[in-house]
Formats: sequence, C-alpha cells, structure tokens
Amino acid sequence: MSAWRWRRRAASVGAGAALVAGVLTGCGGGEEPAPAAPSTEGLGEVTVAADGVQEVTVETRDDYEFYPDTFTVDPGRVRLTVVNAADEMTHNLEYTDDELPAPIDAGVAFLAPGQEETVEFEVTTPGEYPFACTFHVQLGQVGTMTVSG
Repeated sequence: MSAWRWRRRAASVGAGAALVAGVLTGCGGGEEPAPAAPSTEGLGEVTVAADGVQEVTVETRDDYEFYPDTFTVDPGRVRLTVVNAADEMTHNLEYTDDELPAPIDAGVAFLAPGQEETVEFEVTTPGEYPFACTFHVQLGQVGTMTVSG
C-alpha cells in the first residue's frame, strides 16, 4: 500500500472513531452522576423531649467528619444519638478531654455502617467537651459539645 493511501486510511479511521465517541458520549455513555449529598437538616439541633431530656443527633459518614462537629446543650440530661451513615467505615464517639469530667464514661464504642446508638448522660459543668472517633482522630474526625453556663 502506498504511503498516500496509508495516510488517507488512517485519517478515515481516526475521524470515524471520533464520531462514534461523540455519539456515545451524547447518548449517556459518560460517567454516572454523583449521588446527592446527604441532608444535614436537623442534625445537631437540640430539642427537648416530653420527658424533659435534651436530644441531639450527630452523624458520621465515609469522609471522616461528624455532622455537625459542634453542638451546644444546657446543663442537665442529654440523650445523644450517633448515626453511622457511612457505606464502608466503622466509627465511634468518645469524649477525649482528660481535664474535664467526661459526660459519657465509655462513649459509643463501635458503629458499623448503617448502625446507630443512643446514650443518655448528665452534664453539670459548663465548658467545652471535645469528642472524637478514636479510630480516625489522626485524620481529624473530632468535634466539641459545649455545655452552656
């Protein structure tokens, strides 16, 4: 085959491949759309239950964050629910400040993906109570509960 015919055939094949790729892309052959971010509505909002206990929910996901990573309660009884909305990661929540009395002695020790746990405790001393996922504290999965005073 002559050099001229070889170049012409290569140009035809290249143009055809570009056309096919363009058609496939236009027909949805591209990437899957990213899933919508989970809603944080209501997370960290402190409400008072009928029994007078303050209730708050904190969520954790696969991104090494708490949602929210801060919340404020008044002195008194607190009912904290920790939800692990992760697809893959296990988490926990433990209060980490040795200088203030920890409001939860053992914390939430282990949550597999999809699990949640509720703990109830009493706080009396105003201040900031840091907490962390002790599995991922090196990756910055930390937060703070503030007890108003």
